[in-house]
Order: sequence, then structure tokens, then C-alpha cells
Amino acid sequence: MIDAAGLRVMKAIADEGSFTGAALALGYSQPAISQMVRRLEQRTGTVLVERIGRSVRLTEAGQVLARHAVTVLSALDAAEEEVAAIAGLRAGRVRLMAFPSSSATLVPRALALVRERFPEVKVTFTEAEPPESLAALRAGECDLAVAFAYEGTDLGRGEEDLDLFVTQKLLDDEVRLALPKDHPLADREVVDLADLSSEPWIAGCPRCRGHLLQMCSAEGFSPDVAFETEDYVAVLGLVAEGLGVALIPDLILRTAHHSDVVTLPIRPASRRQVHVVTTPDLQRVPAVQATIDALVEAAKAQPRVLAST
Repeated sequence: MIDAAGLRVMKAIADEGSFTGAALALGYSQPAISQMVRRLEQRTGTVLVERIGRSVRLTEAGQVLARHAVTVLSALDAAEEEVAAIAGLRAGRVRLMAFPSSSATLVPRALALVRERFPEVKVTFTEAEPPESLAALRAGECDLAVAFAYEGTDLGRGEEDLDLFVTQKLLDDEVRLALPKDHPLADREVVDLADLSSEPWIAGCPRCRGHLLQMCSAEGFSPDVAFETEDYVAVLGLVAEGLGVALIPDLILRTAHHSDVVTLPIRPASRRQVHVVTTPDLQRVPAVQATIDALVEAAKAQPRVLAST
């Protein structure tokens, strides 16, 4: 009764707000859109679009179809990719989203492995923090998300329901304290977080900032966050100039260094887990699974980071 073409039309009308916009988005003529809507209304036995002057809006039934279209069309796209790969028509494509500190380490190696082994597989990459990447995965806008969660929290953190996702752990990522090399605590082997209660702090992404606040609260103080930036090169520069201290994950320290910055373990220790996330359907797509395998291999090959002094 309801076909994929009709669902695409309903979703396009919901997204664009008009028949004209839907026609442009789908590459159809406006009369063709109108005809497809009328046919779908006949099949469903109810009105799906309310026409008000030159504008339109979806009825309750139309909104139901538009909402389900996201899941249905994403599943259809995944099925087409899997069938095409099995039939040997094309190798497929994978849309990957990953958070910034992984994009300088894990992701490049994984992409190189995929290209080496499956040169016809096209992997596109977009940088995004976990809330955005998980939302994109749910919306069908990406196939894989590399995300992280600090110990004691899950990947969703209440922002995303993970029930429909499949997750695979890639690695544990230790978080270290970054200090100016002339800081009084720079010669310690391990620094107690409580000893930094009077220091100005440099915070990173929203999740990292929330983790910092939670850790400091557990140690009995509220950190003075003087600067906020998601650019870890900038973080190292601010620390080097004595403008504050910061927590920096090992994934960053594998590629970013500053001669005037010391990185040390902290007590209590801070770690985050890095996962690759997809859906059960997409996991069965050969190109997607090949990319997951490459990420797992790249994670195993990550060198250990030693404290710098």
C-alpha cells in the first residue's frame, strides 16, 4: 500500500515545507509530487497533506508517514548497499563520523587500511562530537560513529537512546594533566587533583568540561574554568604560557606536543572508553564491517603514551 517513493515524497514535504521544495529536492516536477501525494492518499484512505493557499502542511497521518520514512528509507538504503556488494556491482560506501581527537590518530590509520585492502570502497569522513554523531547515526546521516564516554557514564549520557545501536569498544584512553614545565608540581610522578583546586583551568568539549566539573566536585572543589576551546593545539599553547592547566587525552598526546608543557598522570585516574557505533542492519553491510575491522586494528596498533617531564 505504501511504497518507498511515496515515503520519500512525504519526508521531502516535511523537510522542505512545500510541494515546490519537495520537487526540487527529489528532482521531480511539482505536478508529479501532487500526483504521488494523491495516489498515496487513495491507498491509505485518508488525507495526508492539508493545502492552505500556496503553502501546505502535513496532517497527523502525513506526519506519521514522514516520521517512519527516516527509518524505512535508511533500512532500504542499507539493503541496497549490501545487495550491491554481494552481487559485485560496486564495493559500496561508508559515511564515518568521529570526534576530533580520534581524527588525528585512529581514523587516518583505519582509512588507510580500508583503501589498501578495498580500493573501491569509498569512505567519507566528518568530524563530530558524540552527541552530534550519534544523532546523525539515528537519523540515517552516517553509517558509523566513533564516540567516547568517560568511566562511569555511557555513550548516550541521556542524550541518545542506545537500544537500537551496536557498539564495539576500541580502546581505553587515559586522560593526563597538562602543566607548564616550570609549574611547582611538574616534577611529580602523579598529581593529586585536589592539589589543583586554586588553579585556572582550560576546558574542552561539553562532555570533557562536564567530566572535569564532576571529577573536581568529587574532590571537594569547583574548578575555575578560565578558557574553553576544543582545539587541543590551542590548549597546549595556553598551558605553555602559564594561563591554566588542562586534562588532555592520550589520543591527542600521540600527535600533539609542546616543549614547554609537561603531561602527568592524575589521581584519581581519569580514563575514557572509545567505541565505534552503528546499527544492526548497517553492521551486516560488507563495507561497513570492513571499516569497523580497520578501526579495531588501528586501535590495537596505537602506541602507549608515557608521561612527559
